[in-house]
Amino acid sequence: MDGLAGLNVADAGPASQEKHRAVPADGKHAHSKTARSRLAATLPGNVGPFTRLALEQAAQRPGQPITILQAGCTTAGSELDLAALRASGHEVEVLLIDDETPASRAVVAGRPDLESAMLGELRAVPLRPRSFDIVHCSLLLHRISNAEMVLGRLTAALRPGGLLFLRMADPGSARGFLDRRLPEFVRSFAWRSIRPGQPGPYPAVYERVASARGVELFMSRHGLTIASRARALSAASQARSGAARAAAGLVAWLSRGRLPADHDELCYVVRKPEDRFARVLR
Repeated sequence: MDGLAGLNVADAGPASQEKHRAVPADGKHAHSKTARSRLAATLPGNVGPFTRLALEQAAQRPGQPITILQAGCTTAGSELDLAALRASGHEVEVLLIDDETPASRAVVAGRPDLESAMLGELRAVPLRPRSFDIVHCSLLLHRISNAEMVLGRLTAALRPGGLLFLRMADPGSARGFLDRRLPEFVRSFAWRSIRPGQPGPYPAVYERVASARGVELFMSRHGLTIASRARALSAASQARSGAARAAAGLVAWLSRGRLPADHDELCYVVRKPEDRFARVLR
């Protein structure tokens, strides 16, 4: 995940970059630049890349609440620290949603911080277009059906200039391959051994959009810019038993490295371009 901090638009392939036109440095842009500079000088070094970018986004809207849609709230980790956002003095408004499964229901029931979460069919959850500064989609895409339609609704809910923080399992990794191919009873046993007492496992659906190539194509078709990307090894994978690590290593060896074992997640920062000529009708 920390690899995101050193990536920028230049790291994205040609299909995921957009052409930028120079914008005059009027009062608004000058204020935003000054705010970002001050913020960079005061942020602690242990702030993660998603949180750092969220704080920078909030600094561009002084005096206004920062609106966040967290999709996949029951599997979201600490990659976006909402407490740090609030501690910085920003008013934060958060809408929590997730797909309704036995695992997600159990997680919500056991966590008071998710009391307001909306669980249900994500194709039907009411989301007002162009209404969120940040959409955080965490470990959701690979475990739901109709993933492309859901991702389309999430990006439509972003304001122009807004950010999508996307974290998902990588089906092209050794662990992703095992998650997709192992029988359900084996997945359940592995989940209980790695995460004892935690609800799960979640479904392993892995539709086409829930892959590196699928994300690239989706963002290109919808005019969205991949600002940065990184591969990450989840904490759960790092804590796995020797047998689990050996299984991933065997898959990597048998595939001659095509299914690597050095990571199991993909992380993206995606920006919705500004459209200075569009007006939102209220």
